[in-house]
Amino acid sequence: MSEPIVTRFAPSPTGFLHIGGARTALFNWLYARHHGGKMLLRIEDTDRVRSTKQAIDAILDGLNWLGINWDGETVYQSARAERHREVAEQMLAAGKAYRCYASPEELQNLRDTARKEGRSRIYDGRWRDRDPKEAPEGVKPVIRLKAPSEGETVIEDKVQGRVAWQNKDLDDFVLLRSDGNPTYMLSVVADDHDMGVTHIIRGDDHLINGARQKQIYEALGWKVPVMAHIPLIHGPDGAKLSKRHGALGVEAYRAMGFLPAALRNYLVRLGWSHGDQEMFTTDEMVKLFELDRIGRAASRFDFAKLENLNGLYIRATPDEELFASLLGFVKELPDAGFFQQRLSARKPQVLAALPEVKQRAKTLIEIAEGLRFVLADRPLQLDDKAMTILSKNARGLLKQALEAIKAAEWNTGTLDEAVRGLAEKEGLKLAAIAQPLRAALTGRSTSPGVFEVMMILGREESLARLSDQVESNSIS
Repeated sequence: MSEPIVTRFAPSPTGFLHIGGARTALFNWLYARHHGGKMLLRIEDTDRVRSTKQAIDAILDGLNWLGINWDGETVYQSARAERHREVAEQMLAAGKAYRCYASPEELQNLRDTARKEGRSRIYDGRWRDRDPKEAPEGVKPVIRLKAPSEGETVIEDKVQGRVAWQNKDLDDFVLLRSDGNPTYMLSVVADDHDMGVTHIIRGDDHLINGARQKQIYEALGWKVPVMAHIPLIHGPDGAKLSKRHGALGVEAYRAMGFLPAALRNYLVRLGWSHGDQEMFTTDEMVKLFELDRIGRAASRFDFAKLENLNGLYIRATPDEELFASLLGFVKELPDAGFFQQRLSARKPQVLAALPEVKQRAKTLIEIAEGLRFVLADRPLQLDDKAMTILSKNARGLLKQALEAIKAAEWNTGTLDEAVRGLAEKEGLKLAAIAQPLRAALTGRSTSPGVFEVMMILGREESLARLSDQVESNSIS
């Protein structure tokens, strides 16, 4: 029986949950779920100056909104410092690490020399084999790994393939600082081991860390997890993804009106593929996700493509479900009170409008804006284009149209016939009357079809709105 799969997502809480981090979390979650395993969450908050509660909350909220759940309690790396020190001492006792008393000045000289000579290896191992009795008085040492100096360190990466480093080019890096605080390298290895992590899936900017961490695993005699380093996300121009490309926090995409299912679908296609398929249900993602389907090339973030995909998801979402999403979403809008009150009070009209409104929308913001005509109180506030459309002559036609509509049965076919009959009688195209009707009914120049608008608003509200504009003309 094979051991159960355990992955982990381990963000540093020094900012929001960005798009790259969200994709890493999703890949870990999908791989674990695909194999019936677990995904754990570890907050790497050892940088006490830059780590904030606000950032931690943003990460947790972002994951929850995306529908990425984790197993067990959240682990906070800062609470495990004593365990990390214990591991460093264990390596020291086994002769796999040593105390280094090099001064800051010595280390700076080593850096300068390495830079001049173009070497990646900086530290020269000067305390590696020296007798601790030679240690200068009053100097607190660091603890360094006694790394292999010959041969190579190899990772058989599930995405990158075989990657090898010559050991002569790798430093005896620090495990424990002189103040007793563990370094990132040591903490990650100790935590992954203790948490039973079997697969490490992360960005390929951690590839060199993978080599160093493997050396720690081997020094401790621990089993090395399977590693999969996924290419980073680039902008449309091929440069590293930045804020100007749309590299915002997950909460920003939520505020822009994206559906979590659409964002999940977009993220899974950034580097992973299954033939030419673009849209996946979550169940399909879980069923199909494997590491060998991740490409080695950097993927490109395309905001327009994300918007289009979100529009497809909006149109495919059942109206009741979309209404519920909208009701939760409008809490974040500047005029949240208006939307929350009106959406609930006019739910039947909103549900009647959604099939039409969602055909033109790419985000929930556009849905909310598209529904304003349903939610507005009388007399309507007309926008500039609607004011222009409702000229004195147009209001005269509107008066005639109102009489024709009053006499017609309340269905789209009969209303259409009544207005067309008036247009023919006046020698006009249908649009000459339909546009003033739209402006008077919605306060805007664009909306669903004018007869569909009447059906959505109902007979009483439609006639009242038209009467408001006709009476406005008689007053002026």
